[in-house]
Amino acid sequence: MNWRTRKAAVALVAVGSALLASACSGGGVAGGSAGEITFWTQHTTPERLAKQEAVARRFTEQTGIAVRVAPMAASDQNQALVTGAASGNVPDVVLSSQAQLANWAREGLLDTEVPKRVVGALGAKTFSDQALKLATVDGSLAAVPSDGWGHLIVYRTDLLKQAGIAPPRTIAQVADAAERLAAGGRTGMALGTQPGDSFTTESLEAVLLANGCSLVEGGAIRLESTACVHGLGYFQRLAESAGPGELNVNSTRAGYLKGDAAMALFSSHILDEIAGLDPNNPVSCPECARDPAFLVKNTGVLTQLTGPDNPTPTQFGQTFNLAVPSGAHAEQARRFIEFLLGDGYIDSLGIATEGRIPLRTGTTDDPTKYSEAWTKLPFGATPDSKKSLADVYSEDIVDAVADGVGTFTRWGFGTDGAALAGSVVAQNTLAQEIGPLESGEDPRVVAATLAARARDLQKDVSR
Repeated sequence: MNWRTRKAAVALVAVGSALLASACSGGGVAGGSAGEITFWTQHTTPERLAKQEAVARRFTEQTGIAVRVAPMAASDQNQALVTGAASGNVPDVVLSSQAQLANWAREGLLDTEVPKRVVGALGAKTFSDQALKLATVDGSLAAVPSDGWGHLIVYRTDLLKQAGIAPPRTIAQVADAAERLAAGGRTGMALGTQPGDSFTTESLEAVLLANGCSLVEGGAIRLESTACVHGLGYFQRLAESAGPGELNVNSTRAGYLKGDAAMALFSSHILDEIAGLDPNNPVSCPECARDPAFLVKNTGVLTQLTGPDNPTPTQFGQTFNLAVPSGAHAEQARRFIEFLLGDGYIDSLGIATEGRIPLRTGTTDDPTKYSEAWTKLPFGATPDSKKSLADVYSEDIVDAVADGVGTFTRWGFGTDGAALAGSVVAQNTLAQEIGPLESGEDPRVVAATLAARARDLQKDVSR
């Protein structure tokens, strides 16, 4: 049943110490008055920042509490929060990923009482169960889930039809299709293959998760398991179908938009680009010159995957959560978070619709309120775009993207292995060792190398 029918330790280097002082002021025990709070956000482009400031102004009009919206990339947040905690000057609300939560919670930097109160007030059943699990560290909710995006496999339906290939549903079928479609100068699958790159970290985890590969279980590293070895074999086949050269996020996206790749593993952020709604990343396939809508008309979307070693539909998902640092103005932060997930939620999701899939689907009285509204929000990088996901894509595709949040999965998050998983992601540990696999090394050998690296990191994390 889909949602349409559910009704029940160092200072900042990049931005300088002046920005750190400005971003932190207004929050925490050493910050400004309780009449002003500070919100750190990872949506930093001018257009997205302006929309967030507009939402914050609405909150101020309702409550009298001023909000300083401070744009800050994840890496800068990590540095600044440690520095601010040491000085007693922290922001009040931080939009952060689950990987950040795991590391911050381990360092004792988060207030876990506010998230519990917010979810209790809004209703736990109005949130994705999986999102709540991913935001839980050591048994406590570290932050309140807001929104997220999942990795999709987009594929050319016309090319599959010409080759007599049925739309893939498992990771094994995806690998088979990619190999058969890699012909005539076109690559089979575009995905992250650049060693040490964060996009490769995502791509590798997405493929391995699909086959049921776990990073850690019960404290033991599981990367040498049968599911992981087989998963590495699928990644190897996909990387070979991508052709020579190392692919990152930009070259992967460009390959599909240009028609050079028959399939691509990418986040939901690619949906507006396929639809021709991002001038910075235009569709440029040969057929697109005659029909700008050719690519979107001939694109299929696969969200959840299973594998020979995994019968459970799974999707790699990145969730974003509203965290409250220890020492923040807790009561004001609570009110702001409840506003962002209530009266201000639909406008907040519209800041980047295709990449902000709601993790709170509705209210107690209207369980699908936000999911339904999300499908009708304008999307794309064109400021005057009036098109929504429901206008451009079929109902089946929109449903699949929206419902995917229920199966969002990440290595270790929501388990005792959260701190290790957070470090693996932050340091791109496993992606650094992927080169030999792409050069034809036996997946069993690569699995042993990855397991050894993970055990070394586990020792560092447990100290």
